[in-house]
Amino acid sequence: MAKNIYFASDFHLGVPNKEVSSAREKLLISWLDSIAEKAEEIYLVGDVFDFWYEYGTVIPKGFVRFQAKLAELCDKGIQVHLFIGNHDMWMFNYFEEELGVKMHRQPITRQWNGKKFFIGHGDGLGPGDHGYKFIKKVFANPLSIWLFKWLHPDIGVGLANFWSGRSRNANMADDEIYHGDENEWLLQFCRTTLKEEHFDYFIFGHRHMVLDKPVDQNARYINLGAWFKDPHFAVWNGDNLVLQKVID
Repeated sequence: MAKNIYFASDFHLGVPNKEVSSAREKLLISWLDSIAEKAEEIYLVGDVFDFWYEYGTVIPKGFVRFQAKLAELCDKGIQVHLFIGNHDMWMFNYFEEELGVKMHRQPITRQWNGKKFFIGHGDGLGPGDHGYKFIKKVFANPLSIWLFKWLHPDIGVGLANFWSGRSRNANMADDEIYHGDENEWLLQFCRTTLKEEHFDYFIFGHRHMVLDKPVDQNARYINLGAWFKDPHFAVWNGDNLVLQKVID
């Protein structure tokens, strides 16, 4: 029997509080259970956590049910891919070494049944957003990572969650607005990329808005949205790519 390829993004586990985040984690696990028998591969396309930092021997508290589910899926032979987003960019090797998940720090390309896919979280792509691009370079700098690890986890994680919340709140209103085709950076990135190489599908997260937009007559831009707002996923069945709402 033919197997499906699944895509979902931006769970932001950890916000806005433990109770709400735990409910979202349970919904995510329920969804993973519902697709397990039909899945060949699962792509989790970034910002799985609202914040994550792997100390040498310590990881953030919580989300153990989700981690166990990932290990279970990998043990069954289902390849799970996890993209590093802008909120969880300090993920290193824990998920690969302990759970069997394949990590991706940069966008990747895939081809299934003659169709070409470009897959990535989406942060820092396209024109504009120069302030974020600069900040990302600072946070990704090995010196920044080394300095942060010397903070006690209670202090470091607490501080990071505070700034993550401020960033999210500052951009929340903007996330609700579609700025038009000419001003949506990821759509512009798709158009520019197509001038050099053809892709049938561009799949991103990051934008926190569920989108299915034609890029040209033969290409589509899919944004998976955010699970704390409107949980959706995309599924490739070998012939078509379809966006679907998660049913609680």
